[in-house]
Amino acid sequence: MAIEKRVFGMARRIARRRSAPAFHPWGLTCAGVLDVPGTAGGAAPWGVPFLDGAGRYEVTVRWSRAAGLPARWPDALGLALRVEDAGGTGAPLDLLLTSSGSGPVGRHVPRPRRDALAGPYSTLLAYRVGDRERVIAAFPVRGAQRRRVRGDLASLRRALDDAPVRVELCAAGPGEPWRGLATLVVGTPRPYPAGTTPTYDPYLHGLPGLRPTDRLHGLRAAAYSGSRHGRQAVGWIPHVPAGRGQVPGRRDRPGAP
Repeated sequence: MAIEKRVFGMARRIARRRSAPAFHPWGLTCAGVLDVPGTAGGAAPWGVPFLDGAGRYEVTVRWSRAAGLPARWPDALGLALRVEDAGGTGAPLDLLLTSSGSGPVGRHVPRPRRDALAGPYSTLLAYRVGDRERVIAAFPVRGAQRRRVRGDLASLRRALDDAPVRVELCAAGPGEPWRGLATLVVGTPRPYPAGTTPTYDPYLHGLPGLRPTDRLHGLRAAAYSGSRHGRQAVGWIPHVPAGRGQVPGRRDRPGAP
């Protein structure tokens, strides 16, 4: 609890200074479409209704820079997805991914990047996907005409104004190859009225059989909560794991760190 409180306090102070999320403070918000092929064609089921049934979903995508460093510097890049109605009407799914490697070790480590399409984005920590722990990753498809897209927000905006970006979502567990989950098409950035863009929290917006594991759950939840509270000037509320009397963050609007 003491470590969680320190993490909460650090994230809260950063968010208050910035008047923005503690991490990934500024981003580019776009509309997207996610196509889930399902497993009806004979592929092994995932054990998750959202992934095993074919469907098309509206997605709100936020591209961001983790530390908010100047545009000329490499930064860990974030790709946040709000999949609307993934678990049924009014039950979204949030996925937060960070630029990373793709190997057994590299997929767990943030990787600062200058080129937004140069490599994968991963959840870094494992998700429970059906009956196994797996990392979820997004692999951008560069396309024949795109040699490089700089990772600053202005360059990303120009690239998306020019043409959509396609991203392949995959998952892999220890000793498994990457296996496709869905295809995301990210469209032109849009202005969203203040207060209407989603803030993201994978602990509040998971699905049965598809949610982050408990590994480092308390620390991550404390960081998300501290960031929300920093922007709202609210004091410390201890993290209580879901199923023990309180859903983490239920007293707040769901938020990104």
